[in-house]
Amino acid sequence: MTLMKIIWKSIVPGCYKGEYPSPKPKKVVATKPNSSHRISVTDLSYPSMTFSEDLSISLAGTNLHVFSLAELKIITQQFSSSNFLGEGGFGPVHKGFIDDKLRHGLKAQPVAVKFLDLDGSQGHKEWLTEVVFLGQLRHPHLVKLIGYCCEEEHRLLVYEYLPRGSLENHLFRRYSASLPWSTRMKIAVGAAKGLAFLHEAEKPVIYRDFKASNILLDSDYNAKLSDFGLAKDGPEGDDTHVSTRVMGTHGYAAPEYVMTGHLTAMSDVYSFGVVLLELLTGRRSVDKNRPPREQNLVEWARPMLNDSRKLNRIMDPRLEGQYSEMGTKKAAALAYQCLSHRPRSRPSMTTVVKTLEPLQDFDDVPIGTFVYTAPPDNHSNNNEMPKEFDAPKKRENGNGHVHRNHHHRLHPVKSPRYSPKPLSPSLHDHKQRNGRTSGSNSPPSHVKRPGIIA
Repeated sequence: MTLMKIIWKSIVPGCYKGEYPSPKPKKVVATKPNSSHRISVTDLSYPSMTFSEDLSISLAGTNLHVFSLAELKIITQQFSSSNFLGEGGFGPVHKGFIDDKLRHGLKAQPVAVKFLDLDGSQGHKEWLTEVVFLGQLRHPHLVKLIGYCCEEEHRLLVYEYLPRGSLENHLFRRYSASLPWSTRMKIAVGAAKGLAFLHEAEKPVIYRDFKASNILLDSDYNAKLSDFGLAKDGPEGDDTHVSTRVMGTHGYAAPEYVMTGHLTAMSDVYSFGVVLLELLTGRRSVDKNRPPREQNLVEWARPMLNDSRKLNRIMDPRLEGQYSEMGTKKAAALAYQCLSHRPRSRPSMTTVVKTLEPLQDFDDVPIGTFVYTAPPDNHSNNNEMPKEFDAPKKRENGNGHVHRNHHHRLHPVKSPRYSPKPLSPSLHDHKQRNGRTSGSNSPPSHVKRPGIIA
């Protein structure tokens, strides 16, 4: 225990009281996002006696703020139940508001504060991974991490608040309005640009957890990638892949990665293909409520993607035929490529962006009576969790009891066969959740957290 404290004191400044005399919160900064000098999580594995100083220098420039727990209590009104948004894989999430008087140079803005339950070392690692990557990477299609709190045993993250929640929420929630074709393509393009940015950095990043629930939407439906807890630095030099424990989400993880643990940028491309297929069909990647042959979306739909005569069979009926026929064929062909079982046959994310961008503006969308009503920007229901934080959706039964639905995480692969069979641990089992080694597999909602394969 003492050794762990020494390591954490060295890694992140301000984590333990009494170590730093200044009562004022510090501000940690970073180098240019694409710099080859970007610090990685592996650099933090064996901290030296001067590591905290080295970290501050390496992270100089990002405007990443270190908040005190007292400040976050003010921001969230003492973590008031009226500000409670939900409970995700890491722990409870509260909406808050930063007053412009709270911190010099920090503008007034709504935020989402994620409080991590850290009973396991994996929770610490994911928290640190998120701070390291989002603290240094800045892009219009990545969610903005404003700061963090590391005080005693407390670990919190402070993000920009995105009012429209996640793509998963809009695609699959029963009573949500259907997204029109142009908006779906806009979201696909934005998410693709986010992945392309990561893959093309001087020090490439593999996202590893690309899925509908991690694509967040601002008020104009601009897509932003969130939750970097599973992100990895890409291969360097002559290496062709990164060997790692298999982690990700059932239905989204590339088959070759699940079988071998070999991670490449093409693993992200496969996951993108799954999400693109979800946008086209309006179906979840894995849905146990459907007939056996249709439960796995890729297995069911991919054979029909290259057959224009069958495309209308898989298109989302909620679109009511209001989509571009030519754009659909091109998007389907792209999804087919991304979902190839041969990684080398998949396109790069740069190619994906170039292919998708024109599909937003096709003029052959049928003119009909379909009317799209956009949901309100602000969540009026305090029990509704913004998608950016993957908290499980809450529902009440007839007795007024609250239930939460969860995703499923994949577990260590013990055989070469990829099976999407889910597990269902309790949301409140901190040790299981923080290890990110388990999760539930009930139908995902805008607040669910899919399981990890590890």
